[in-house]
Amino acid sequence: MTVTSASASDAPDSPAPAEGLDARLVVDRGAFRLDVELSARPGEVVALLGPNGAGKTTALRALAGLTPLSEGRLRLDGAELTGAPPESRPVGVVFQDYLLFPHLSALDNVAFGPRCRGVAKSEARAQAAALLDRMGLADRAGAKPRRLSGGQAQRVALARALATHPRLLLLDEPLAALDARTRLDVRSQLRRHLAEFEAVAVLVTHDPLDAMVLADRLVVIERGQVVQEGAPTDIARRPRTDYIAQLVGLNLYRGQAEGHTVRLDAGPEITTTEELAGPVFVAFPPNAVTLHRERPTGSSARNLWRCEVDGLETHGDQIRADLAGELPLAADLTTVAAAELDLRPGATVWAAVKAAQTHAYPA
Repeated sequence: MTVTSASASDAPDSPAPAEGLDARLVVDRGAFRLDVELSARPGEVVALLGPNGAGKTTALRALAGLTPLSEGRLRLDGAELTGAPPESRPVGVVFQDYLLFPHLSALDNVAFGPRCRGVAKSEARAQAAALLDRMGLADRAGAKPRRLSGGQAQRVALARALATHPRLLLLDEPLAALDARTRLDVRSQLRRHLAEFEAVAVLVTHDPLDAMVLADRLVVIERGQVVQEGAPTDIARRPRTDYIAQLVGLNLYRGQAEGHTVRLDAGPEITTTEELAGPVFVAFPPNAVTLHRERPTGSSARNLWRCEVDGLETHGDQIRADLAGELPLAADLTTVAAAELDLRPGATVWAAVKAAQTHAYPA
């Protein structure tokens, strides 16, 4: 299923903040063009979310001054930073691989930034010790990076970025290098540290859970353009592209509404509880779909389609069935239900969804 167009935001335009971040990042790289507007107020955490190649890291590097702008602007707390060298920007960066200096201890890694800015060695180390204590790493101050766990190295990298008191904190996939168990713990700690950060933080990630937990606002980028932005709950409830719908686990369609009926751009009709008119999106979760090998009779479901099983895969503790036919969709069911239905690729099934389990909203 393909969504043919998308609105970047459901919210009205707001004026650029006098304090915080106000940027239009335009970077031309041959066939690829990044053109993204970003604004954020002090204390706000913004996540750039998107598929590989969307332009997220390019945007982050442009904010850091590591990639020059082709055009646009970059203002931070009212100061123009466009064209300013990286070392002169009040920006801290936490890289995906942390890039800690291997020959320095955790303490001296954190003290490095203040020392480069002219702070006396004793004072820089005192500031670094205080930051490591705040990160729960006071007992690891003398350890070199190779002696640190992944979670400890991530926190040292964050402390090093904060040591120069940046007005803009950039985090490039900060949890990507961690295993699943460590990631859960460090994500919780990172959320606490970001909540205490008084300036702007911009997080780049392709992980929707990281974005939903850590960010106050999501900016979704596809093919170098912003396709949707807003609070995590709003985006999860009202996705506007297939990519976002897949991230949040919804079947998504676009069509024309007349009352409670939506005629899809490519496919059949869907009955909804909302009464709308004009272009709309319709979404429903895979677990709202019930499957039958024979056409059900007396079913209360207002939506019923004949489909064919295109593929099956394990999805958490359930089976995800990808269906083709009248309406391409995904359905989740238990392994017991899948066995009872004798589901297999090529099998014909009837998919039913109650109108009350759909959600329609203006496109």
